[in-house]
Amino acid sequence: MFSSARRWLRNNRTPIAIGVGIAGAGYVATQYVLNKINDARERMSSDRIAKENLRRRFEQNQEDCTFTVLALLPTATSNVMSAMNTEQITYEIQQIKGSTKGLKTGTAESTTSPPSIADTTMTEEDGKSLATSTSMHSESGIHASQIASPTPFSAAAGQDGRQDGATAPRVSRKTKRQLWDDLTISAVTRAFTLMYTLALLTMLTRVQLNLLGRRSYLSSVVALATGSQQATISLENNDDDNPEQAYGSDFDTNRKYLTFSWWLLNKGWIQVMKRVESAVRTVFDGLSPRDLVSFDRFSDLTMEVRKLVEGSTADERRQTDWLTFLLPPRDQEEEVIRQSGILEDNSMQGGAAAEPSSAALRRLLDETADLIESPSFSHVLTLILDAAFEALVDKKLATEAFDLPCQSPFPPPESMELRHSKVVLLPKILSVLTRQAHAIGNGVPNEYLQEMETVRALESFAAVVYSSNWENEIRDEGIMDSAVNMRRGEADSQLIQHLEQNKQTSVGESIVMVDSRGGFEDAWDKAMQQKS
Repeated sequence: MFSSARRWLRNNRTPIAIGVGIAGAGYVATQYVLNKINDARERMSSDRIAKENLRRRFEQNQEDCTFTVLALLPTATSNVMSAMNTEQITYEIQQIKGSTKGLKTGTAESTTSPPSIADTTMTEEDGKSLATSTSMHSESGIHASQIASPTPFSAAAGQDGRQDGATAPRVSRKTKRQLWDDLTISAVTRAFTLMYTLALLTMLTRVQLNLLGRRSYLSSVVALATGSQQATISLENNDDDNPEQAYGSDFDTNRKYLTFSWWLLNKGWIQVMKRVESAVRTVFDGLSPRDLVSFDRFSDLTMEVRKLVEGSTADERRQTDWLTFLLPPRDQEEEVIRQSGILEDNSMQGGAAAEPSSAALRRLLDETADLIESPSFSHVLTLILDAAFEALVDKKLATEAFDLPCQSPFPPPESMELRHSKVVLLPKILSVLTRQAHAIGNGVPNEYLQEMETVRALESFAAVVYSSNWENEIRDEGIMDSAVNMRRGEADSQLIQHLEQNKQTSVGESIVMVDSRGGFEDAWDKAMQQKS
């Protein structure tokens, strides 16, 4: 039996060898394919996790922008409200009105001469509108005794607006018509100034936090490439536990950079106010409190103001200089940092005051200036202003001043007819603007900020800022200098490989194509093409 088996094996050894070889080769090939499939699956899973983390970190970054705007806005609002105290002018008009009534009843001082009839005679509806305007004191929590000192719009009133409860009101040195003119300019200018300040603060905050978020992301990539992190890149929001992880390790530079919003909140808004006031005086000059204004006419007046402030054509809007409102001149940058108190804080902590304009800070400020001066910035700013002014005019003024239904994308013919035919006295419009100024600056929730953030181009703009200019960031910031556990070439190759894997980055519903050799405008154009 054994001899026969040996004889059979000897006679069939060639086919057996061929079969074993084929089986072995098949096994090796199968294992190779399975290993490749597993590697591809792991790589896809890692890329998916990295992209999801990047998306989640980007979304958290935008939420941080919203909270930052809401935290900073009250500072600018307080400054604007102090400079343009519309309530003070309204109160002075009420003083004149009260003194005129006293003269008619014989209770006023005989030495007080009554103003002219042209300046004091008001219709019944005008008086109701004035009452509506003054009623905002109680709605906004401001009592007559709490009205601040005179403003540039009522400087001639001197200290007449300040009085204690035992002193009779003093009559303003301005005529009633002059005060009404001041009230018109003040109410419109204040509401529009706050709108522009909110929009500019929103854009500036998006630029700042997304630039810092980009630095944090690249730092995490390098940490992974150099082997200092064994797991997937950590892009979770751990701001409360470790602020440096959220926005990079150069905390002092980041802190100084973020304080440059101080310029808009304390200086830049003054320039915004002057530009808006000049436009309002040009457009609204000649309107009197007895004028009947239709909804369409006020919409046209608002658009004329915007054209004077922003530019009437696309080319003019692209050439509008917003940079002076948002960032200080170079010779005042150190003063801004000093005003923020950072240098004093560093000294109190026992360390020497750091150089106010380090190389890293200089690069951040220069890139911020380039972004602000880009056509994309002015385009997105126009879009968010469109949304905000639509909320003010088509929603608030339409319903509260003109008693019109909320404007729909396709309004019925009867609604369009009401827009032309329905007219109200100017004071009624001013009263709504006076109340809405408080909603723009101090609203909780802030409906106007919410309207701005519904503009998809704003998120696309932030995504492009977040994901563009990566290679320059790595080279200029010296991020690769931290690669101490790996040869430079090996670290570079791993970093470039990771960036290539994330070259097409999904952010929300928009796709941002990151081209390392292209500039910000190229990335923005590609993002808009993807959206369209």
